[in-house]
Amino acid sequence: MHTDRLLLTMTIAAATACCSLTSCLDDETLGMDDSHMGNFEACWRAMDEHYCFFDQKNVDWDSVYAVYAPYFRDSVDNVGDEFFLLADMLAEVRDGHVNLYSSFNTARYWAWYEDYDLNFDPNLVERYYLGTDYWITSGISYTMLKDSVAYMRYSSFSNTIGEANLDYVLAALRQAKGLIIDVRNNGGGALTNVPVLASRFCTERRAYSYMMHKTGKGHSDFSDPQPLYLEPDPYSYNWDASVQPVVVLTNRQCYSATNNFVAAMRSLDGTMTIDSTGQKHPKMIKTLGDRTGGGGGMPFESVLPNGWVVRFSACPILDHRKRQTEDGIEPDMKVSMDSIRMFEQHVDDIIDSARAYININTRMTYPKKETEE
Repeated sequence: MHTDRLLLTMTIAAATACCSLTSCLDDETLGMDDSHMGNFEACWRAMDEHYCFFDQKNVDWDSVYAVYAPYFRDSVDNVGDEFFLLADMLAEVRDGHVNLYSSFNTARYWAWYEDYDLNFDPNLVERYYLGTDYWITSGISYTMLKDSVAYMRYSSFSNTIGEANLDYVLAALRQAKGLIIDVRNNGGGALTNVPVLASRFCTERRAYSYMMHKTGKGHSDFSDPQPLYLEPDPYSYNWDASVQPVVVLTNRQCYSATNNFVAAMRSLDGTMTIDSTGQKHPKMIKTLGDRTGGGGGMPFESVLPNGWVVRFSACPILDHRKRQTEDGIEPDMKVSMDSIRMFEQHVDDIIDSARAYININTRMTYPKKETEE
């Protein structure tokens, strides 16, 4: 064990000797032993019976039990060791959606994005694209860029999106050539916010995703995929992506609900819109940047006998073609930021590539200005 972890473990052990954790236990942990081995058994079993991506991750969970059980049985001396060993066990599934919560720490798996470029600089966006006079509502920052391309930054799906607020945002940007929706570094939040935003870009009821529910304790015991729908509201302000293209900006830190939103928007690309003359035109909704982080599952929580909470995905969420999105979604247009251009010229290559796409593909027309004779 590393020295810094040892010192932290000793401190935690002393603190927890004076103040034990308390929590309401769920049915699955009632009667289980609040011991190092009992907590291991409860954690392992909760994952075994409910986690949904063992096959996707190619993990032999029984082998994981065989490796870790002897440590909990013979080697763990205090709660610090117990926590870090449980964290190591959970990391075996290589899933950023798997967490262990205690009063002193949260176990998390970050390797899912560490090997990727950041492809986002919030200071660059704030200073050189949003500027100082942009508008903010419902967690959305928005403005009109100099080339009449609208820009919307949504940093977290934890920020509730109000329907009336969306009306104001889209109406304010209605004269734009197209719209950029920047969800880079958006780690997710409430899945309920996904259809609220994505529905503003569809014109008819459409299945944008499918969910499978656990039907038994086996690793492959799932229901048939059940559709989730986008439904346009005729009384809301909706965006015509067949005239004003939409580009969703992504990077590897687009996760969970954001991953689901990207899948929802991709389901709309190419669908047809009928204009006022009866002609049909395809929607232009593209994703641009880097691969998303994944996290394609509905979360589930189980309380261990000692009150710690383990959280993980239990219900897979598929895209509109019933494909897994757990490992992330590749963009339609892959673009990376150039660090020299970013630092020396203050250019965000991902934003500017989206602007170029919109300027080339927009069908917006503007009245010609009268010239003086």
